[in-house]
Formats: sequence, structure tokens, C-alpha cells
Amino acid sequence: MWNYTLPMDTEPKKRRWRMLTGCFKQFKCLQHLKMLKREQGNYFFKHCRSLSVLFYCCVFIKLVNGYSLKNCTVRGSLKYAQNINVFCNKRSLHAVPVKIPDRTTYLDISCNVICKINRRDLTQLFNLSCLIATHNKIQEVEEGAFSSLVALQELNLAYNKLRNITGGLFQNLVNLTVLHLNENLITNINSSSFDPLISLKTVNLSRNHLGHINKVHPLFLLPQLQELHIGSNGITSFQTSEVSNISLRLEVLDLFQNPLKVFSITADIFPHLDSLVLAFVNENMTWDVQDKRYFQSVKSLNLNGVQMPPEKITGLLQTFNSSLASLWLHHLGEGKVKALIKNVCLIDSLKILSLQGNNISSISKDEMQFCTQLTQLDLSNNRLFTVPEVISNLPGLHILDLTFNAIKTIRCIDFANLTQLRVLQIYTNAVSSIEDCAFRDLRNLATLMIGSNKLSFKGYLKKGLQKLKSLDLAHNNLDSLHKGDFESLRSLKNLSLQDNQLSFIEPGAFNGLNNLIFLNLQSNKISQNSIKDLVFSGLPNLKILLLNNNYISYESQEALVHPPFQYLNKLKTLNIFSQGHKGMRNLPSNFFEGLRSLEELQAENLNIYSLHPDTFTYTPYLWVLDLSRNELISLSKEILLPLQVLKTLHLSKVGLQSLDFLIQANLSKLHLLHVSKNALSVINETVIHSLPTLIYLDLQENYLSCDCSNDWFINWTISSNDTEVESAYQLTCNYPDKLKGHKLLDLDVGSCNIDVGFFCFISTTTLVSLTLLSSFLFHFLKCQVIYTYYLFLAFLYDSRQQKKRKLNGFQYDAFISYNTHDELWVMRELLPQLEGEQGWRFCLHHRDFEPGKPIMDNIVDGIYSSRKTICVISRHYLESEWCSREIQVASFRLFDEKKDVLILVFLENIPSHQLSPYYRMRRLIKKRTYLSWPQPGEDVRGFWQKLGMALGTQRTTEKESPILSNFGVV
Repeated sequence: MWNYTLPMDTEPKKRRWRMLTGCFKQFKCLQHLKMLKREQGNYFFKHCRSLSVLFYCCVFIKLVNGYSLKNCTVRGSLKYAQNINVFCNKRSLHAVPVKIPDRTTYLDISCNVICKINRRDLTQLFNLSCLIATHNKIQEVEEGAFSSLVALQELNLAYNKLRNITGGLFQNLVNLTVLHLNENLITNINSSSFDPLISLKTVNLSRNHLGHINKVHPLFLLPQLQELHIGSNGITSFQTSEVSNISLRLEVLDLFQNPLKVFSITADIFPHLDSLVLAFVNENMTWDVQDKRYFQSVKSLNLNGVQMPPEKITGLLQTFNSSLASLWLHHLGEGKVKALIKNVCLIDSLKILSLQGNNISSISKDEMQFCTQLTQLDLSNNRLFTVPEVISNLPGLHILDLTFNAIKTIRCIDFANLTQLRVLQIYTNAVSSIEDCAFRDLRNLATLMIGSNKLSFKGYLKKGLQKLKSLDLAHNNLDSLHKGDFESLRSLKNLSLQDNQLSFIEPGAFNGLNNLIFLNLQSNKISQNSIKDLVFSGLPNLKILLLNNNYISYESQEALVHPPFQYLNKLKTLNIFSQGHKGMRNLPSNFFEGLRSLEELQAENLNIYSLHPDTFTYTPYLWVLDLSRNELISLSKEILLPLQVLKTLHLSKVGLQSLDFLIQANLSKLHLLHVSKNALSVINETVIHSLPTLIYLDLQENYLSCDCSNDWFINWTISSNDTEVESAYQLTCNYPDKLKGHKLLDLDVGSCNIDVGFFCFISTTTLVSLTLLSSFLFHFLKCQVIYTYYLFLAFLYDSRQQKKRKLNGFQYDAFISYNTHDELWVMRELLPQLEGEQGWRFCLHHRDFEPGKPIMDNIVDGIYSSRKTICVISRHYLESEWCSREIQVASFRLFDEKKDVLILVFLENIPSHQLSPYYRMRRLIKKRTYLSWPQPGEDVRGFWQKLGMALGTQRTTEKESPILSNFGVV
């Protein structure tokens, strides 16, 4: 660290300075820090240099901060989006994750096991506006841990184990407006803790162990505080002297479940208070409000479950007589409520009364005769068996809630005179019948909720209800819809009929519903026969249709004569997933005909094995397509080609083995791709590049290969700033077996990366070296190289001739190998002596070779057709190409058969050192005995005798009969 004195300037500049230096610290831009240190005379240095440094840091951020985080999920493109949301909740984390993107605006680390937030955990998150850290085990937050969060507006630390709020905990949080510290173990709060929170508006400290109102005294001094929740803290006293001596801006004060013994207000400190919560307070509480004007602005009062006797509650209510508009009296019991209700109704300003959960079985007219001013009445969660008669005497009601009772019948008198009623809720009762005239006076009713009863269709919807916009008939006993059932509901926009027994829908049943936008028919018994014959023709403005969880099924993909949706050309959303036990099985090729405005299609779990190429030609503006949990093992590009504006594609659990069908599908606007629970092993780079706008990819639970075939995908997942791979660090390997279960991103792909330049260098160097070596060897060892070549050819011929000889036997006694320069000696000396006098038969090339046959083949055939091979050696012989080949073949026969088949005859005296270039010959004479033609004047009879003996040796191994070893050696 180094010191740099900031000039006395504005706070925004300071924040920018902190952001800049933070950027440097994180990415170690040391050269720029040194430059800043040298230029202390200027605040930021030159503007252009400042911008260039900031640009440098931003570029560097882009390079090192990938989209995928270990144990976190990112929402929003790091490259394009302004708001980056990071979700690290429910990951069993023990510490705040590292490498959170700098531009994160929302961070959720809730539901983990984090015990401490350190000073460095959240640095550089200058853009963070909301931090959620609930349901952890946080016991300590280091001072300054939030000091970098200069843009933070909401901080939620609820459901942790904090005990002390230190003085520097909220340092620099000048923009914080909402603070949640409820459900902790807080006992002490430093008097200066809340001083930096000059923008704070809402604080929740409920369910801690504060014990005394003095502990939160600093909160009341905050200039912007509007809402304070300090319930269930063991506070026994709430008095003006303990709170403030000045007027406050507080609008909501929540003191629920505190054992208050004294509530005393002796000054007008709450001139703006709008809502006061005193639920479940002590029955012995002394209520001391000396002037009704102190609470003249309070409009909402919550007395749920208060333990005070009725007379004390009555005295309390008199304090609010002039302003109170909403009163909650839940869970008091029937007796207490009935004792209070008359006095409650005398509050002229009261408009909303909630009597939920009081076990009320009946209410007489006398008990509520003065409640005519009410606009909203909540009688839910009681034991009413009929609609109370007093209801019809409350003509000003706008909202009536009778849910969760035991009402069985709705009569004509029950809602008589309620012409101003807007919302009527009767769901979850036991209603089995409704008289035809029950709703006749509800001319202004907009919402009617009568679901979860035992209703069937009759005429109760045909009278009144001219302005009804929303009708909920879910969870009843409806089994059929007939023409005219809804024709009087011409203003209806939302109709819910889910979870009934509907199996028959008569054509024209929806006639008159020209304004209907939402129709819910899910979880019924509707079949393909129920939606044919233009059933939906009376719904020209329908935008959402839910048909999932029914029994629609088709035997083939053949086009339908009357497609069910051909008149729904404004429909935006269609749900048809999960049809019966067998599924839909097939989608007719024109099933979606008419849906030219469709944007979202949910068609998962239909047991479909294939799709007709024309399936989506009728839905060119589809944005969201879900085909998950089908058996579409492979898809073709033709199926998806019509969907040029598709943004979300769900193909989870369909058995996909490859994503190659996406390459030419032209899904250039696809943002989200869900392909989890498939059989994908390799993610092709070409597939990813064919989806240029992809920002989210879900590949969980696939059979991914942990080898070099996925090295590109691994690197891309870690480094991509444009696309998030869902739970990337949790992806596991399936292949090879030794890595099964390991994390994919833990694979070391360093060995898979080939440096092309280095590879070219090595290849070129090797090629040049081999070329030079070959040239060197050929130049200095030319003869040896040539002989090696011949040796190889002889080896090839040898393996073929052995089989041939075993079948045909020997044709000649010897093959004569000689050079043409020595032909005169062979013809004048050798042949007359051995063929003429001794009777041997020889193979000679000029006499016995087959005309037109390759020379090499003739040589090989001659050698292997003869018992022996006589090589007539001279200097010309050694230089002859064909003689070399002959001796090579003979040598291979010799060493392969291990028999005495080679006779060497030297016509000249050739010293051993002169045989060096002909290393094969030299090796032979070192291992074998040879004959030499006598010098002029010497007796040749011994030579012919020895040669005859050599030709006459039997076919024995050289080891058993070394005949030539008895001959003389020259």
C-alpha cells in the first residue's frame, strides 16, 4: 500500500477513485499505480490517460473473468447486459465465492453454511445493488467488509447468528435503503453503527434479543427512515423519552409479539405514521396516548392475536377514531370479536375490516349493523355454514372474502344489494348448488372465485355479471361445457376451469367470449375429440390456452381436416404437455395451423418419437419451445428451420446424442438452450459458433467425455464472457471409466493444446535432419544402402518361393550366377566339365529364363528351383546389379533354410579389404568356405573334384555336414 492524499473534492470523485484503485489492486496493474504515485499533484492525472487506464482495466476484466463460476449461476451477459445477477444459494458454501464478476448488481449467497464475511470477500463489487445472505450461520462480519459496496441499496442478513453490530459494519453504505437483520441473535448495537446509513428507509430487526428500545434509539435519528420492524425482541416498554424528542418521518412501526407493559406517547413524534402493528402484545399493557392527534395519520392498525381484554382494546381503538381505515383482528376468538365488533363499526373512517381465523360460525345483523361504511370485509378461515345475512346490508362492499369456510349453498338473498362489489372470493368451501339468481345484483363484479367446491354447471352464470372479467371455477365437478354456458359473460377476460372432470365440450360452448384472453383447461379429461369441430372458433382474442394434463392423443402425423387451433390466430402461449398415460404419441403435421402469432409452446412429456418437417411451419414467431421429456433421439435441421426468431429451446431428457442438428438450423437469435439429462458426450465447437447470441446453456446430467475431444469446450466454458454454462463446475465425467464421476472442469487440458508454430518447427527440423542424414548415408554408404534394398526385396521373394518349392520340388542341380564378362569361362570351362562329363543340370539365365517374364521373377524361380546356387565371383560380378540381387536371394534361402545351398567360386584373387563396399559378400566369406579357380599353370582337376563334391552334398544342415570346411581356402 502507498499513501495518496485526496484533495478536498466531491464524494462521487472519491468513489470513482476507489473503484479505479480497486481495479488496479485486483488485476495488479502495478505500472499504472506507480505512474499515479508520481503524479500526486493531479487528482486523476490527465483525462485521456485516465480513460485509457480504465479501458485497460475493463479489457483485462473481460479477459480474466469468465462467465461460469464455481458453485454459482450467472444471469445476464457479461458482455452486453447492464445488470448481472449471480446466484450462489443452496450450494453448501463455507465462504463467499471468489471471482464474482465485477459488474454484478445482484448477489444471492443465501441458504449456505457461511460463518464469516471477511474484509476481502466483496471487494471490487462496486456495482452491487442487492446482497442476499439469509439462512447462513454468519456470526461475524469484519469491519469494512461492505466498504466497497458503494452502490448497495438492499442488504439482507436475516436468519443468521449475528450477535453484535459493530461500529464499522456499515461503512460507506451511503446508498443503502433496505436493511434486513431479522431472525438473528443480536443483543448489542454500537451507537455509531447506523451513522453512515443516511439513505436508509426500511429496517427489519424482528426476532432478535435486543430487550430494550434504547438499543435501536440511533435508528430513530436516521433522516430518511420510514419503516421499522422490531417485533419479538423482548421489549417491555415503548415510551416517548426512550425513542426521540423530535418529530420523525417514520411511516410504519412494527412491534408485534413484544411483551409490552407500557406504551406511552406524550409528544407528537409520529406525525407521518401510517401503519402500526401491535399483534400478539401483552394483555397487561398500559396504553397511554395522551392526545388522539398523536396518531391522527395512522390508517392501518394490526391487532392480530392481542392478549388484551375487549374493554382495553376498545379504549385503544378510540385513539384512532378519526383516521383509522384498515383494522386487522385475526385469531382473537369468536367471543372477543363479537364483543368488539359493534364498537369497531362505530369508527366512521374504517373501510377495511379483516376477521380472519376467529372460528366464527355466524354473524347477526345486529352485530354489524353499523358497518355500512366498509368497502372490504375478510371473513376467511372461519366456520361459516351460510353466507351471513348481514352481508346484504353492506351495500358499499367492494371486496368480500369468504374463503376456507363450510358454506354449502349460495342463495339469491346472500349478495342482494351488493351492486358495488368488485371481488367475490368463495373458493375452498363445500358449495354444491348456486341458485340461478344468486349473482343477479352483482352488476359491477369483476372477479369471481368459486373454485375448490362441488359445483356443476347450471344457469347461475346467466344473470348479472355483465362486467365480470375473471372467473375461477377450478377444482369442481364440471364434466361438460355446452353452448350458451358463457354467452352472457361478454366482458370476461380470464376463465379458469382446471382440475375438473371435463370430457365433452360442445361446439359453440365459448361463443360470446370475444374478449377472453386467458383460458385454463388443464388437468381435465379432454381428448382429441373434445377439441375438434371448431370448438375454439368463438375465441378470436385468446392469447393464453392451457390444455396440459389431459387425454389428447393422435395415431399418426397425418394432416387433420379441422385443425383445432385454426381460428386462434392471436394466441401467444399454448401448453399441451403431459397427455394421459400414453402421451400424445404423434403431432399431426398441421396441428398448429392457424397459430401464426404463437410465441410460447410447452409440449414436453408427450411420448413423441418424431416430428413432421412441417410441424412448425405455422408458428414462425415462436420464441419459446419446450420439447423436453420426449423420445426425440435425433432431430433434423428442417424441423427447426422455420423458427428464425426462437430464443429459448428446451430439449432436456430426450435422448440426444449429438447437437449437430443445430449447426444448420439457423437459430441466430437463440439465447437459452436447455439440453440436460441427455446422452451428449462431446460438445462440438461448430455447434456453439452456430449460436451467436447464446447466453445460457444447460448441460447437466449428460455423458460427457473427459478427454481432449472436449478440451475446447472446457476452455470456452471457463473463459466465455457471453454464455453461461449452468452449474459448469458441477458437470461430471462419464468417460473414460477411470475418470467417471470426476468434475469436467477439473480436467487438465494442457496436454491437449498443440502449439502449431512449435509443431511446424519440430516437423521442419526433423524433415531437414532426415534429408541431410539420408544424403550423408547415400553419399558415403551408397553400396551398403543399395545392398540393403536388395536384401529387403530378397526377403519378400523368399517367403513366397518356399511354399512354391514344397509343391514342385527341384528342377535343377544348381543355378549359375555370373556376370556377362565371365560368360566365356562358364561356357568353355564350367558347363563342359560339370554338365558334359559329370552330368549335372544347371539353370542359366540366357538358356532357361522364361521369355517375357520379369527378370527378378526369373532369378527367384531359378534359385528356388535349384538345389544349389553357384556364384562365379569376379570384380565385374561385384559391380553387377543383377548379380547382387541373385546373391541376396541365395543368401536369404541359405539363412532361412539353414542348409548348404550356396557355393562361392572366385575366378580372381580379391583381397578381403576390397570386399568392404560389398559388405554382404564379406560377411558370407567370413562365415562360409569358398573355392578359388587355380592360377594359370596349376592343376584344375582338384578344383573340379571339389566342386562336384559340393554339388553332391545331401540336404543336411550346415551344422551336421560342413562339407566345404574340408576344402582349401585361399
